[in-house]
Amino acid sequence: MTETQTPDPKKAVASEGGHRYLPIGEVDQREMLEAIGAASIEDLFASLPEAIRLQQPVNVAGPLSDQELRSYLHGLEERNQVAGRNLSSFLGAGAYRHDSPAVIDSLITRSEFLTVYTPYQPEVSQGTLQAIFEFQTFMSLLTGLPVANASLYEGASALAEAALMAYRVQRKRHKVIVAGSIHPHYRATLDTYAKNLEDLEVVEVGWDATGRVDLEALEALLDDDTAAVAVQSPNHFGVVEGWSRVSEVAHKAGALSIGVVAEALSMALLQSPGDGGCDIAVGEAQSFGLPVSFGGPYLGFMAARDEYKRSLPGRLAGQTVDALGKRAFVLTLATREQHIRREKATSNICTNQALCALAATIYLSLHGKVGLRRLAEINLRRATTTRRRLAEAGFPVRFDAPCFNEFAVRSPRPVPEVLAHLEARGILGGVPLGGDYPDLEDTFLVAVTECNQPAELDRLVAELATLGGK
Repeated sequence: MTETQTPDPKKAVASEGGHRYLPIGEVDQREMLEAIGAASIEDLFASLPEAIRLQQPVNVAGPLSDQELRSYLHGLEERNQVAGRNLSSFLGAGAYRHDSPAVIDSLITRSEFLTVYTPYQPEVSQGTLQAIFEFQTFMSLLTGLPVANASLYEGASALAEAALMAYRVQRKRHKVIVAGSIHPHYRATLDTYAKNLEDLEVVEVGWDATGRVDLEALEALLDDDTAAVAVQSPNHFGVVEGWSRVSEVAHKAGALSIGVVAEALSMALLQSPGDGGCDIAVGEAQSFGLPVSFGGPYLGFMAARDEYKRSLPGRLAGQTVDALGKRAFVLTLATREQHIRREKATSNICTNQALCALAATIYLSLHGKVGLRRLAEINLRRATTTRRRLAEAGFPVRFDAPCFNEFAVRSPRPVPEVLAHLEARGILGGVPLGGDYPDLEDTFLVAVTECNQPAELDRLVAELATLGGK
């Protein structure tokens, strides 16, 4: 090891003209510069334009004690405007605010689950493997399909993986039809996956006056080259699609049916994708115990019919017995070809969201089948009531089809003006649709969950009534 001098904390903040941030010793710095071939820090950055080079020490307080630092960070935290603390939020569009029981955080940090991240060695990963197995079981029950994988990164990449899976299964078919009412981010991710595959075509189909996929347009697009049809329910407009009618049309053309779910709680109340004839179900399980947290992390899921299990991306945990006849868990299937035979790889996905899946498993275990359905019913009732009241306040629904806990309303005033008015009064009123759908420039989404108390709903209606002229 080389000699390293103890750094001076004050010099660590800024030295050499303000360009030094890391508290390395002088010997370390000299060796690094020699390896790079620069005589000094100034010489290293000499190629940068003078206008963008820092000419003075960084304005950072310190050094601070532990107590001082925590106090400073708490001060920064207090500057955040947080839903539930000082804001009422009706944002949704794929990220839903649900109550997350405190016991989840307590349990997911237990040592039984803090074992090897990648569970290749079952003898040291029983906690991780069992948690994955239980998560798979829950996803299978909710989706109505017999096989579920260990999770994916999030709903968007789950859709992309489902399309590629259908493409592999269908072999000689090269077209995937997706509903334009699928979440825009999901469709964009699929397009990114597909654009470098010369023989995979992604085609969008529109919606009808009810907000559901246009079946006539879908039938016109279907042909012998169609590998799969993907539809989301509830879709991005909050409208509940009919899985059965879409699956029937897809199957007549020999295509697979992919069901997409962005609001996982809806599966506790609505028809499951499997019961609706879907061959593959994918989506986002963030609603199950994962707070929105300023943007993640998320939890993708995928389930499929039994005959497609070897085409699933990612991994599957299984249950067996050990030499003593006791229950044990193993990694049953995994897409490892990408490390061995790349040309035969099932997928580039070789991992899973183990910690997030564990949180969802605990959430589902705590609620159970009856509790989860009751929670879904609360969401449905509150959203249905709010939808009716907003229509009476001058903000009619855009689509008349049934919804779950989210719906699109038409605004009599410019949407940015309306949402700014609400935000100034501590209400995040919804998500505008115009940016992704120019024809819906006068429309925004409103999501209502169990976290929105009756008093919040009253405030939202009252504020919008002043703008709607009611």
